Order: sequence, then C-alpha cells, then structure tokens
Amino acid sequence: MNRVAGLEGASTEPGELPGPRTVRGRVLGQLVVCEGCCCGQASKGHAPVPSTELKREWKERKLARAIHLTVSGCLGPCDVANVCAIVSRDGVTWIGGIKSAEPYRLLMDWAEASRAAGWLLPLPEALEGHRFARFDVVSILPDEPS
Repeated sequence: MNRVAGLEGASTEPGELPGPRTVRGRVLGQLVVCEGCCCGQASKGHAPVPSTELKREWKERKLARAIHLTVSGCLGPCDVANVCAIVSRDGVTWIGGIKSAEPYRLLMDWAEASRAAGWLLPLPEALEGHRFARFDVVSILPDEPS
C-alpha cells in the first residue's frame, strides 16, 4: 500500500509510476538564481547576489504563484558567474555575468508584468547582454595558420 499523501490507491509495483498529477493554479515558469560556489562570492571577485532582497520583494509583489523563485546552489557555468535560469514549458533561458542589483530588479519587474499578462513576456532588452547559451561550445584555440 502506498502511504504517500495524494497517492492513495496508486500502484506500488517496482518500475511503475502513479498517474499524471496536476498542480493548483497556473505557474508560468520558475526563476532559479544561483548562489553557489562562485555566484555572489566576493572572495572570488563576484558581485553579491541580493537573495534576501529578491525573496522579500518576490513575496511583497505576490509573484510566487505565477513564477516560482528558487535560490539554489551551483548551477554552473562558474566562468560566467552570477547566473540565473528561467525555466518554462518552452525550455530554459540562461542569463549571467550580473554585476549589479539592476538586472535582478529588471527580472522582478519582468516577472510582475508576466504575471499580469498571464504568460511569460520576452525578457527586457536591457537583459539581452546577459543572455548566453548554456551548452554551446566556444573554441578558444588560436586560429590555424593559413
């Protein structure tokens, strides 16, 4: 017998998963803010991550039901530092290299506007310089001689 709340009557056979589950409300996405081994670490030369302010403001603006905020450990890539991932049904958008509180404020304003719109709006133009492709390989080898 399955004793997990909400899964009464679900199969407990090895390898079988319970039926589909839904969540209350319509969550548009999730903002994951890295505060791990490098992000926000002044000792490593990186700007602080204003996680306390973010959480307080997120709560005051009542954004959590529309866009979840998670402050996490290391997301990588550490060479970009001060990284955020915006996760939605359409995939993951990565931003990084944040050196001030302004981009975090822009993310809060974007989340609030997205909540009001009922869908994830495009990121503000001012954040485009922070966008990067997480798993693209960039060659750092010198050009080959002609």
